[in-house]
Amino acid sequence: MEPSGSTLTATSSSGNHTLNSTGGDCPWELNDKVRLRRFLCYGSEGDIYTAREECRLSMENAGALLSLLQEHRGCEVVEEIRKFARDGRAVRVNPSIFALAVCSQLSEENTKRMAFKALKEVCQDPAHLFSLIQYKKELKEGMKSGIWGRALRRAVSDWYNEQDAMSLALAVTKCKQREGWSHQDLLRLSHTKPAYETIALISKYLTKGWKEVQVAYADKDNSEEVVKVLSYLEVVEKVKHSSDEVEVTHLIEEHRLEREQLLTDHLKSKQVWRALLKEMPLASMLRILGKMTADKVLEPGSSDMAAVCDRIHNEMELKKAKIHPYNILLASENYKRGQGSRGKTKWEPDISILKALDSAFYKCFMNVEPVGKRFAVAVDVSTSLSSVVPGTSVSTAVAAAAVTMVIARTEADTQVLAYSEGVVVPCTISPEMSLAQTTAELVKIPSGSTECTLPVTWATENGKAVDVFIIFTNNPCWTCSASPVETLRKHREKSGAFSKLVMCGLTSIGHAIADTEDRGLLSISGFDLGALDVIRNLAQDLI
Repeated sequence: MEPSGSTLTATSSSGNHTLNSTGGDCPWELNDKVRLRRFLCYGSEGDIYTAREECRLSMENAGALLSLLQEHRGCEVVEEIRKFARDGRAVRVNPSIFALAVCSQLSEENTKRMAFKALKEVCQDPAHLFSLIQYKKELKEGMKSGIWGRALRRAVSDWYNEQDAMSLALAVTKCKQREGWSHQDLLRLSHTKPAYETIALISKYLTKGWKEVQVAYADKDNSEEVVKVLSYLEVVEKVKHSSDEVEVTHLIEEHRLEREQLLTDHLKSKQVWRALLKEMPLASMLRILGKMTADKVLEPGSSDMAAVCDRIHNEMELKKAKIHPYNILLASENYKRGQGSRGKTKWEPDISILKALDSAFYKCFMNVEPVGKRFAVAVDVSTSLSSVVPGTSVSTAVAAAAVTMVIARTEADTQVLAYSEGVVVPCTISPEMSLAQTTAELVKIPSGSTECTLPVTWATENGKAVDVFIIFTNNPCWTCSASPVETLRKHREKSGAFSKLVMCGLTSIGHAIADTEDRGLLSISGFDLGALDVIRNLAQDLI
């Protein structure tokens, strides 16, 4: 069974698919279900996760998806998509949206119905909804029939009708269009009939404009809910047409308006930025600390600087935003650098921000939930300052140390190793150690050629049962004098564990550990926040 209207032919980038799609008695055997989960997680069925790289999605790199659909297992596929969306397993959201679009194109009725039912759960904001519609359009490319059948019209209508009115008003005024689609397009093409008077108001605003809304609701006896939405939309319109810095600032603070609801000219104002920073999501604020310092929005000793620093290391804020320690590390190292990635924006790092970030780094360990597995983290990195994780300002030694600290502090059974040139040295990483102390402990052995099987062999010979081996190196390439698959198999046989091996090439450009059908081996090229989620998913047998 092929997706209805699709003219693309699927070929698996991972070779022939396993005949036993359920995995049988071999828990480490790759099968279509595992390949699908990899695809939903990071957009590739292969065993290499490349940090900071969004691959182009098409049927050509979704062979397992198509294979499962051809086996009439579409409902299983949709359930996997729902789980990844619901549980926050996906590192990148677009693969799940693409897979849902494919499932919704099928002629098989149960899968199609289930896919449209999952639309709101997977497409949680307008940008996701616009992406889904665009994927469906691309899948129908070259076909005479359009995409707007009854099922899609109903699903899109439900997406709007089942939203809380104030949440919808915020969402549609923040993200007005994407991928060549607008809300006006979707409401018109879906023939949406608003289910509530508040949704009817928002629909009229999106399709007819503010002036018609004013005329239509001026003399009506409006309900409390309608008045609330009407007032909010009036504020959004007032901001759009105001050039008064004081008025814009006041409206931002009173109504918690966000950056996406403002005009470009508004963002030239320091006062406007200071107002935005008060309620800006913490993750967003961390990304613009350098720009705010460079533009003198944040000045040394000012009350605004103090307020921002208080937010950065406030435990309640950090917990609410679920900020990961590695996220703080990225922000801190980028800020220390004193210039943007392109070198155009420059600033003098402020000591109070650096202290707040340092404090936040250690507080954020509370946000990391333990997996409950036995870990071995092996580090082989040099201290060269020129060796940095691509796309960041973080040295490879500090990156490896930070992730090692996260695992050692949150997982009760963690063995930390420093190794190089045939030497493996156990390290003690205590909860009291700072990042600098941890880094010094891990680089005490001079870096040499990376033998990625050495830590596995060490654990096997010393009777250490390990569920997950994580190896960090800043060598762009690594060698394996022994087969990683065979070395891992020996450890599994001796320990009785379904051990996994993750090779993190911090400066790698996509070098795989081995060409294997073993689902327990994974390579990570570069490193980012997504890599931590990939490791977590692998440790929990989710990919």
